[in-house]
Amino acid sequence: MNKSIQTTLAFCLFLFSVQYTHAQKANYDEAKVPKFDIVDVLSTTDGQKVNTVEAWEKIRRPEILDIFRQQMYGTQPDTEVKVHYVVVKDIENAIPDLADIKEVDMIFSNANGRHSVRLTLFIPRKVSKPAPMFLGLNFYGNHTANPNENISIHSSWVRDNANFHIFGNRADEVSRGVRSSRWPVEYIVSQGYGLGLIYYGDIDPDFDDGFQNGLHPLFYKDGQTKPTSEEWGSIGIWSYGLSKALDYLGTDNDIDENKVIVFGHSRLGKTSLWAGVTDPRFAAAISNDSGCGGAALSKREFGERVAVINQNFPHWFNDNFIKYNNKESELPFDQHMLISLMAPRPVYIASAEQDEWADPKGEYLSGYYAKPAYDLYGIPSLNDVTPPKVNEARFTPGVSYHKRSGKHDVTRYDWVQYIEFADRFVR
Repeated sequence: MNKSIQTTLAFCLFLFSVQYTHAQKANYDEAKVPKFDIVDVLSTTDGQKVNTVEAWEKIRRPEILDIFRQQMYGTQPDTEVKVHYVVVKDIENAIPDLADIKEVDMIFSNANGRHSVRLTLFIPRKVSKPAPMFLGLNFYGNHTANPNENISIHSSWVRDNANFHIFGNRADEVSRGVRSSRWPVEYIVSQGYGLGLIYYGDIDPDFDDGFQNGLHPLFYKDGQTKPTSEEWGSIGIWSYGLSKALDYLGTDNDIDENKVIVFGHSRLGKTSLWAGVTDPRFAAAISNDSGCGGAALSKREFGERVAVINQNFPHWFNDNFIKYNNKESELPFDQHMLISLMAPRPVYIASAEQDEWADPKGEYLSGYYAKPAYDLYGIPSLNDVTPPKVNEARFTPGVSYHKRSGKHDVTRYDWVQYIEFADRFVR
């Protein structure tokens, strides 16, 4: 048995052991959800009640944002890193009659070094420019979203996956288009939207390496070898990469920088929410099956819990978040407060019926309990504590939601709802 196959099998066994072990501990019984208080998004930590947009934007919103930065997603270091952009490909009609393909290298540099991240753009041909766009990170490479041979294959570390013909932690031609079901490029561009993709491992590889690879080392001060307990982990720096991609889109005449929707699935759904919250230039945010640390309420202690996510993925959040392992009741915040920070911009939260690990009800309730922030702006949002039926989308100018049938995934059904959401509230 060669080494790459052994690595793949070892990783699969690790995932199985993690899922099996924690499946035994996870709660999937609503009757066992502990009683907990919903933190009032409009009450400051010293008890002041916020009742105006001005007070929200100057006092309460910055306060909540700082809590999340310090206690969970991490603060961004103040080290200066320059970014410049090089268009390396600009191919007209690359997808015949549907889309041009453009590739842009985002080059990050300072005295600590240099690091390049590839942004791939699918630009619709049948709409007047500039076009609105969905922007998101992907798990295996931009080339996996579509089999078009004009899309470059990254050279970054990638997780082995025998189903996708990825071995030795390197992608190649065989994996072209293996994720096209999650990224229906032709459908998206045919609806008049562009699609921007970044392989998340280009920004920071998704394994606990002590933050020695990716962008993190560029932000270290003299003598520093890893982020401080308060500084960002992978989710924080992945979201930073999305913001830097948005910087480029603001210079591209083909894209309407005011109509860019940040999208993500699973851990990258956590990332899309954090990117949308920290960068108000995003017109909207979409969270697909983001679960614990994303849209789901942590204090429900349903499905995946804080301790599980921190033990298995210690590089995602900052070290301060560890103190809430098995102590969700002590959290001075919860994820409905994260959703509230999107106000007045629209946000879409999506769940899957069979994805109890991500706690679909907890995801919906986060959107519901964010309503007071949207009320300040006079923007209708979810006003019914009962979620909609399966495969029934609920659209509002504030928070929209659906729970589709099926498992933890991104499907055509999801994208049909996201296009409708974008048509209603962004375009």
